[in-house]
Amino acid sequence: MKTINNRTTNYDINDIFLNRYSPRAMSGESVSTEELMTMFEAARWAPSSRNEQPWRFLYAIKGTSDFDLFLSFLLESNQTWCKNAGVLSIGLSKKTSSDGTVNIKHSLDTGSAWENLALQGANMGLVVHGMGGYNEEIIRKELQIQNDYQVELMIAIGKPGKIEDLPEKLQEREKPSQRKNLDEIVFEGKEGANNL
Repeated sequence: MKTINNRTTNYDINDIFLNRYSPRAMSGESVSTEELMTMFEAARWAPSSRNEQPWRFLYAIKGTSDFDLFLSFLLESNQTWCKNAGVLSIGLSKKTSSDGTVNIKHSLDTGSAWENLALQGANMGLVVHGMGGYNEEIIRKELQIQNDYQVELMIAIGKPGKIEDLPEKLQEREKPSQRKNLDEIVFEGKEGANNL
């Protein structure tokens, strides 16, 4: 058992899992190419069904027209704080395998890649915040995303900033969140299926 960031485990796990959370306060400072590519390198090594590696990441660096475009894809509530990110990224998954069949695990594998990226970024002291609050239709239209790709998430990446620079209602949420207890998410065998 250990406590980090006001989160207490029941079993002794690596600190990286408790240190990673999704803050919003970013300074607006740039993220270096080396830092960014290090996170994508971690994503590259995620587990992958049939080694298809269906994840794809698009990114835009602060100060470019692409950054402004990516920022416009976000819901207004996310734009208020993502404007201070150093990088905005879009995570996509390819829905078909290399042999042309449907890859039913494309989202699962891309989620694994996203988690690797998030853990690597947290380990480097960066803010890495994944979001579902974006307009997929506009992303598809503006970037001409083919139907074979699913937009899975958008990611804000940046250097840590000051909590007081966030809108007041977001300041209250700027802390690591708790998780459900194990007995709410883990069940044994057939009998356990009755608890789902």
